[in-house]
Amino acid sequence: MKALNYTRAAALPETLSQRIVILDGAMGTMIQRFKLSEADYRGERFKDFAKDVKGNNELLSLTRPDVIRDIHEAYLAAGADLIETNTFGATRVAQEDYGMADLAREMNLASARLAKAACDKFSTPDHPRYAAGALGPTPKTASISPDVNDPGARNVTFEELRQSYYEQVEALVEGGVDVLLVETIFDTLNAKAALFAIEEFFENSGERLPVIISGTVTDASGRILSGQTVTAFWNSVRHARPLAIGLNCALGATLMRPYIQELSKAVGDEAFISCYPNAGLPNPMSDTGFDETPDVTSRLLHEFAAEGLVNIVGGCCGTTPDHIGAIGKAVGPLAPRSVHSGFFYKEVA
Repeated sequence: MKALNYTRAAALPETLSQRIVILDGAMGTMIQRFKLSEADYRGERFKDFAKDVKGNNELLSLTRPDVIRDIHEAYLAAGADLIETNTFGATRVAQEDYGMADLAREMNLASARLAKAACDKFSTPDHPRYAAGALGPTPKTASISPDVNDPGARNVTFEELRQSYYEQVEALVEGGVDVLLVETIFDTLNAKAALFAIEEFFENSGERLPVIISGTVTDASGRILSGQTVTAFWNSVRHARPLAIGLNCALGATLMRPYIQELSKAVGDEAFISCYPNAGLPNPMSDTGFDETPDVTSRLLHEFAAEGLVNIVGGCCGTTPDHIGAIGKAVGPLAPRSVHSGFFYKEVA
């Protein structure tokens, strides 16, 4: 491991051992508040592009970096320690839907630099801020058929996913991220492609950053979409030696609680635990599109922390800087989940 990355990688585990770390909230929810038009998404550069691009949030890092910068800074001002890059769908596989696959590397590089610059602006010696390079699940899955009449059909291969994720990881690290976050995992095979690409990049580059893995339990079955319980999911990805593993999206905190309890028990001392739920259930009448106010979400995550379940907390769909500020205040006085000897500690020791 290069000296610079050793220092950077070692800082976050130390912080996690001392206190609960606050992750930011939803990017999409905040972008919606800007009420951007098709022309806003296109900017001057893509004004004549052949396809509609409104909704391609990752493109905004190129055409409206001011919007992404403002969102990052709003979360940091609210007290977030860890902010995600605007790269949830910035892979070639995902960008094919917009005809922008060739822009994936540029999107990741620009997004990483935006997030890192915001972190640098808000960091102090006593309160460092971290940029997490977000790797989303892609709209194509390696283990689930897109055709109900043909269970064996697939619309993407493991190798296509690996190549796509490798390009993303390379650009995120070049852009200066401190952590890699494989998130919103509903297909474990997709996640394995991302983790394989990450490890391949580490070996090729000689650099190594902390990795956080976050799965998504889709309903009351307690399983991710590709069929695994959270314990089985952990056993499928533990070889990646993540700094932290957790759950995000699909559920609010109330419904997510038993699965965080199960995961915390299964993981034991091997990793820290993260949790960033949605702001309750979808509610089209709400300002954010979800039920829970900051007071409600923060109270529920306070209960998680009081039970000793979590090391990283934040928000997913429907959460805002107000939610993150309230969560930070609610868990601030509480001790983090105790982890005595995680995999990543052994690696950087």
